[in-house]
Amino acid sequence: MSLRLTLVAHAATRATRQAAFPADEPLEPQGLAQATALAGTLGRVDAAWTSPALRAVQTAAALGLEAMVDPALADVAMPLWAGRSLADVGASDPAGLSRWTADPAAAPHGGESVTALLDRASGWLDCISSRDGRVLAITHAAFIRAATIIVLDAAPLSFWRLDVEPLSLTTFMARRTDWMLRRFNSRILQVV
Repeated sequence: MSLRLTLVAHAATRATRQAAFPADEPLEPQGLAQATALAGTLGRVDAAWTSPALRAVQTAAALGLEAMVDPALADVAMPLWAGRSLADVGASDPAGLSRWTADPAAAPHGGESVTALLDRASGWLDCISSRDGRVLAITHAAFIRAATIIVLDAAPLSFWRLDVEPLSLTTFMARRTDWMLRRFNSRILQVV
């Protein structure tokens, strides 16, 4: 019994390019074109899921996937900072931004802490660990970082030391409940 799980970071949005906290925005035209050009390059997929966010659903469709929506794959919730640039938040709430990046349990943005995101990602990994085959999920950089930290059993503050690019792949293997990182932040073109 073996599972190959590939997490795909959604294609770029305006917020991605502008170093802003995302709202539920669509893909930018260039990101949509890049995802569309990559349709059919992911190899065999036995099951596919996507975050409910518009940018993830659009990425799945552009890649030619029929993916089921799973709320557990959502981006980290940050309602007070959504749509604002990092620079703007840093200028208006420097203490909150500093607390958020220093304390995994903090949520000064009125949403989900890194600790809560890690718990959600851990629960999702537990739910799918008994599956077989090749599973793919379109999700967000934050969720991918959280899943990687869980698989590596790394410290929660490691969340800030991982960079995940749009349309990159992170692949894990599972045998029973034992997870292993196989590939991190790879470009889709490298995987056929």
